[in-house]
Amino acid sequence: MTKASKTQASSHTPAQGFSYSREHFESLVDAALKHAKKLGATDAGADASEGCGLSVSVRKGELENVERNRDKSLGVTVYLGHRRGNASTSDFSQAAIERTVQAAYDIARFTAEDPVAGLPDEKDIAKYHPDLDLFHPWNITSADAATLALRCEASAMQTDKRITNSEGAAVSAQQSHFFSAHTHGFRGGYASSRHTISVAPIAGKGDGMQRDAWYSSMRDANELASPESVGRYAAERALSRLKSRKIATIECPVLFEAPVAAGLLGGFVQAVSGGALYRKSTFLLDSLGKRVFPKHIDISEDPFVMRGKGSSPFDDEGVTVRARRVVDAGRVEGYFLSSYTARKLGMPTTGNSGGSHNLVMSSRLTQSADDLDAMLKKLGTGLFVIELMGQGVNYVTGDYSRGASGFWVENGRIAYPVQEITIAGNMKDMFQGIEAIGSDAYTMGAKTIGSVLINRMKVAGS
Repeated sequence: MTKASKTQASSHTPAQGFSYSREHFESLVDAALKHAKKLGATDAGADASEGCGLSVSVRKGELENVERNRDKSLGVTVYLGHRRGNASTSDFSQAAIERTVQAAYDIARFTAEDPVAGLPDEKDIAKYHPDLDLFHPWNITSADAATLALRCEASAMQTDKRITNSEGAAVSAQQSHFFSAHTHGFRGGYASSRHTISVAPIAGKGDGMQRDAWYSSMRDANELASPESVGRYAAERALSRLKSRKIATIECPVLFEAPVAAGLLGGFVQAVSGGALYRKSTFLLDSLGKRVFPKHIDISEDPFVMRGKGSSPFDDEGVTVRARRVVDAGRVEGYFLSSYTARKLGMPTTGNSGGSHNLVMSSRLTQSADDLDAMLKKLGTGLFVIELMGQGVNYVTGDYSRGASGFWVENGRIAYPVQEITIAGNMKDMFQGIEAIGSDAYTMGAKTIGSVLINRMKVAGS
């Protein structure tokens, strides 16, 4: 694998791969804030950002696409009392900055007052910005990236002669940096990176074809799984789904594979986020202090995980972030709030403007030996889900209905693959029905969770 190197984006010269330095971004932001004040803004904020990267895809042993991306932006927010205006530009000239500030100012002038609109309170501003080691540029050429992608696809194709086709393999190397400031005293920014290898092989022929995919994604390319292991595992997943069948409609226990279970955790986050709460469009309204999960379930948040995919020294508003227990012994201990949504609810911000940070959902009953095989034994006879389709979640009522595929399990052992089924329930009941979480923890984006066993759901088949 091509060596990745670490470079900080805080010097007066641009960091590796970037066109603009941190110092230049600071000057742009300061110019915007100065002009906003000159126009008569009560408060203002601005942020300058740049992103760049390389994406290479191959299919059936041949190069398919090579894409290089580079974008930049200056965003400006202007407040006239409790009226807010926002505008952005990709032109960094002084004239363009002034036009953008003017546009934001004009929007604010004609926007209705919102009593809770405004910058975060000064007491909430992050003063300490730890280096979380988030920036590892990958100095890879398009030719080397194509070689890695070809190795990944070849590994999948060579796993078994029943792998008959491929939707392709891809390698992506992405990095970005930003600087942000506002008139309540916040100044900060950092660089980050994200690199990925992925492949999607197809097994079987004709009507019996099955596909699956796998990937590895890390901030540091040196920590990516090998192309061969990604390809081989993706092929094994596709092969395991051959000769899938439908099953009769039934109520049974359901085991969610760890990557799929991350969606359950995401559903909880959405249900207890500020926007859904103040609009009263969530099935977990007024759930603070109430037991939403069984007593053995905990959910923790930690923004300070080194190299974490959800790590950040402050939130999108420059507000202090904290490690905390969001759910303790099944009871909701905290929501996910920005300054705006917190004010709408009459509560303090939780530092979650921009989303959650490195969530871990765990069970106090989990033992180190509770791997996937052990979880299948706990399932006994029921459905093991490895893929979900559709967006069938009603966050107002909690009703849940998703297309699914996976495996029918009998007496703790996989009996055969299944497809074209629907699983249904209500998320309140699903959360309360979590019987176990496996030790097979997997990090999907910024969420870490093992396989999750739910005591009973409706499975609609043929």
